[in-house]
Amino acid sequence: MSQLENEPGARIRRARQEERDAISRLLGEAFMDDPVSGWVFPDEAHRRAVQPRFFGVFLDAALSGGWVDVTDDLSATALWLPVPAGNGEGDEDEGDDIGALLAEADPGNERPGIVGRLTSEAHPQHSAHYYLPLIAVTPSRHGQGLGSALLAQVLRRCDREETPAYLEASNKRSKALYERLGFVSTGKTVDLPGGPHMWPMWREPRP
Repeated sequence: MSQLENEPGARIRRARQEERDAISRLLGEAFMDDPVSGWVFPDEAHRRAVQPRFFGVFLDAALSGGWVDVTDDLSATALWLPVPAGNGEGDEDEGDDIGALLAEADPGNERPGIVGRLTSEAHPQHSAHYYLPLIAVTPSRHGQGLGSALLAQVLRRCDREETPAYLEASNKRSKALYERLGFVSTGKTVDLPGGPHMWPMWREPRP
């Protein structure tokens, strides 16, 4: 899932391990009004309490196997994972592992595991790429270009390295913004049972 602002400009650095809890709280707050989060955790008070654990699954994966970019004041963050061809997030066993970890974030709630399973099934496997599971900006800083700045520097890296990028847009507004940056729909949607859609999107590197 991802959120994105529309204007450039921010000082960006790599996150440190000791900032893990602060970043998980940022992610939880940033996605309070996201339609997918609302489906996964329908009760608002419960959503606020459990989302840092839910997003912590992705955060821990990025801190250990990829990288996490943040603005210097920890008001925005982007999580990236390198995924090899024919393996990684699209692999069935890996999807089962992620789904199990997501389910553990909120025992008794089957919906976190459903999100993990369905997004894993939709994840392309044909080419190595960088995967963006989450990008978020604290609500008080919306409209200041922080998300765009986080994303732009990695897309420049993708272009230099001739490496594709992949994400799932969790609302139509972010989908339209990603399209302007060269992402296109894979032709599939992630359809949450009785809930909203997510749009898997792929970006080929630009010359």
